[in-house]
Amino acid sequence: MILTGAEILTEVLIEQGVDTIFGYPGGAVLNIYDTLYKNQDRITHILTAHEQGASHAADGYARATGKTGVVLATSGPGATNLVTGIATAYMDSIPMVAITGNVGTSLLGRDSFQEIYITGITMPITKHNFLVNKVEDLADIIRDAFRIANTGRKGPVLIDIPKDVTANKCEFESKKPIQVIQRYQKDMKAMKTAADMINQAQRPVIYYGGGVGLSNAEAELNELVDKAGIPATYTVMAAGALSDDKELNIGLIGMHGTRTSNHVINKADLVVAIGARFSDRVALNPKRFASEAKIIQIDIDVSEVNKNVLVDAYLVGDVKQVLTDLIPMVEEKQHPEWVEQIKEWQRHDYHPKDSEEKLRPHQVMHTISEMCGEDTVYVTDVGQHQMWAAQFLHHVHPRSFLTSGGLGTMGYGYGAAIGAQMAVKDTGKQVVHITGDGSFHMNLNEACTAVSYNLPIITVIMNNSVLGMVRQWQTAFYEKRYSHTDPERKTDFVKLGEAFGLTAYRATNPAEFKEALKKALNAKGPVWIECIIEKDEKVLPMIPAGGTIEDIIMD
Repeated sequence: MILTGAEILTEVLIEQGVDTIFGYPGGAVLNIYDTLYKNQDRITHILTAHEQGASHAADGYARATGKTGVVLATSGPGATNLVTGIATAYMDSIPMVAITGNVGTSLLGRDSFQEIYITGITMPITKHNFLVNKVEDLADIIRDAFRIANTGRKGPVLIDIPKDVTANKCEFESKKPIQVIQRYQKDMKAMKTAADMINQAQRPVIYYGGGVGLSNAEAELNELVDKAGIPATYTVMAAGALSDDKELNIGLIGMHGTRTSNHVINKADLVVAIGARFSDRVALNPKRFASEAKIIQIDIDVSEVNKNVLVDAYLVGDVKQVLTDLIPMVEEKQHPEWVEQIKEWQRHDYHPKDSEEKLRPHQVMHTISEMCGEDTVYVTDVGQHQMWAAQFLHHVHPRSFLTSGGLGTMGYGYGAAIGAQMAVKDTGKQVVHITGDGSFHMNLNEACTAVSYNLPIITVIMNNSVLGMVRQWQTAFYEKRYSHTDPERKTDFVKLGEAFGLTAYRATNPAEFKEALKKALNAKGPVWIECIIEKDEKVLPMIPAGGTIEDIIMD
């Protein structure tokens, strides 16, 4: 059949299983939006307040579902407004297809109105990008984009489509969705070496990261932990891959991880790194990381091997496939003395004190976990609140803690929460967005999106009236020279929320917070809860950049 480029785009998106996209219209994409209008019964479009919010929403949708997120923007500023969201997805290996319009092919390179070289701009932060010059190439380019986004190490792909390509016509033939197969070359010698190292270890530990969730390998990770009796510690990106209720899951590692988790890495004789990249927030001092241990690394991307920390053995491939092949070669074993030693260390971990008069961050997180239940999807922005959420929320299920790990994008949360809400809208799951007043000021405009679509997102604003994480560093390392971290803002979040058309509450102590959260859980639309906390609350424990467990700050 003969279709326009805009019609081909819509048909291929549906062909690839896309049911929801996020975006913002403009002149260069008017043909696409006209076609979306005609197909609104087949594909849902969510209009955000800003293209950055749309890109974060596509990212959040992808993290919550495991599917590919799709975002659509017009040319020029519409396209450049996607850059932060694309970079966020790239750093965390999130599959996304970003579609941008551009000026007509005859106007390219002429500094035309709202023309931008978006393929050049995004080259370093995408797996691949395309400029479509002919309508005849469009369908296969879109299919290729979905394949690339999901093959190997996942990530974003951009397609730039000139306006005349969306209007031109050609013959179109529908095809079946691409079934992505993660291929890897099984190295039996390396597999046996790794299995022997695990079988011989006396003080082993598993350090797992976001790659476990990206390959849906939670079941295999659980099996390895149970069969080999190996304690496990996780990065922020992997919260929920193993339940916090699991005895051998000993907690968060890294700069703000538990003292025990970092101490275990320091004293282990074997570290098995699974889907983790030894980032500078975990291996703060790479030369001294796991200094008494041999290290096995399992990762889909060979470029990550020996990049930050030198390892003794490695297996390159999809985590799920590698573990499936490795587990039969691993012996059933327990390490009772090692586990008992870990339990003793845990008795000396950091445990903040409760208060009934004021809101302490850990109490806010515990209350959220208790009242919202295990099936809640948590989305955070970036800063102190992010770390408190990672530390003190009860993480039970995969794909239930969505956060910007690699890029650390302040303003990520509200857009991502909108994407997550669209992902779980038919499941009955609650979405809770946890933010700080600094992060929230960046993209709180997406409140109008939540209101327009009546999305029942609960936003908890940890308001200490300062830029808390940077201020914490200024306290510890800059002799309390608080340069531009006390912004003296007077924002009334309750009044502002009401101005957007949503319900908002303010809480100053645990009782008030519980009452506000109870009301929020019974609401039909978006709700904000502003939590007033003291500006000198710290994220503890903390290991300074470049430090080791010996440098840990506990109070």
